[in-house]
Amino acid sequence: MRGLLTNKKFQFAANGGFGVVLLVVAFFSARHFMRSGWPLHHADPLMVGASALLFFIAYAFKAWGWQRLFAKHERPSSSALAFAGGAACVGGIALPGRIDDAVRIAIVKRFPGTRCGLGTVGLSLLVLGMLDNAALTPMASVAAVSSSSMLVRAGFLVVAVAGVLAALVVAFLPILARRERVTRYRVGRWLASHTHCTKEALAAWLFVSVSWGLRGTAVFLLLNALSLKGSFALALAFLCASAASAALPIAPAGAATQAGAGAAILMASGMKGTEALAFSVAAQALVIVTGAAVMLLITAWQIGLRVNTHFQRTAPAGL
Repeated sequence: MRGLLTNKKFQFAANGGFGVVLLVVAFFSARHFMRSGWPLHHADPLMVGASALLFFIAYAFKAWGWQRLFAKHERPSSSALAFAGGAACVGGIALPGRIDDAVRIAIVKRFPGTRCGLGTVGLSLLVLGMLDNAALTPMASVAAVSSSSMLVRAGFLVVAVAGVLAALVVAFLPILARRERVTRYRVGRWLASHTHCTKEALAAWLFVSVSWGLRGTAVFLLLNALSLKGSFALALAFLCASAASAALPIAPAGAATQAGAGAAILMASGMKGTEALAFSVAAQALVIVTGAAVMLLITAWQIGLRVNTHFQRTAPAGL
């Protein structure tokens, strides 16, 4: 079985088959959403397209930010990290919350060209999660100020404070990891060698922040594409609530949890329950479809590279 999994022809066929399956899923999902009674059926197609494009670009910035958390000699490609992000998002349809991290680790570790170890990928994901919290702090602050409900305001303040604490942990982690009391242990020495400078963490945070900013803009465009007349503050509140729900240690399917949290914050802002739920499901569906598109594009690129390499190797023999 192990020999089969390492066989190049089998990997080529498996990647191609996986790409075809993703294409079929994306096609039927898009057709279902456009024909169903959800708001996307009556949305402005240009604004929906712009929203989808921003979600798509956000995957790239998230991958670039994640990439900066690895040492240069073992840094995975941005394609591997973007593919892992898309796969985790698509898998959120059925997988329980937090399982998406296991999906990311498995995909990055098995992606062609990856040289880093399992522990390194896991540590990078842990730091990336803290950077996500830090990037959400401005959004949570805006949402707290704009909210009229004291309970909702308190919830967003908790998210903002957690983001500040997460940023402090990431900033001081390299210093703490190199203290003598830590490095006297084997685990401490490994942590010190895999914890990078604050400058790299700052660069990663900037990329991650841009990613969240693009997503917030995409939600704002989608609200107005569906004629819900949402403000940018409401879009940030929706995005922040959805993202915060993903931090639950145990939850049902990740996509369902995020959709429910987003709908709840929209209803708390005064939107009708049916509209809030429909918009939340439609927004989550758009994120999943763009995640599948990221996977399809990278799969097609990898197949193209392998086919080109194969022809280059066999061309001289045929002349």
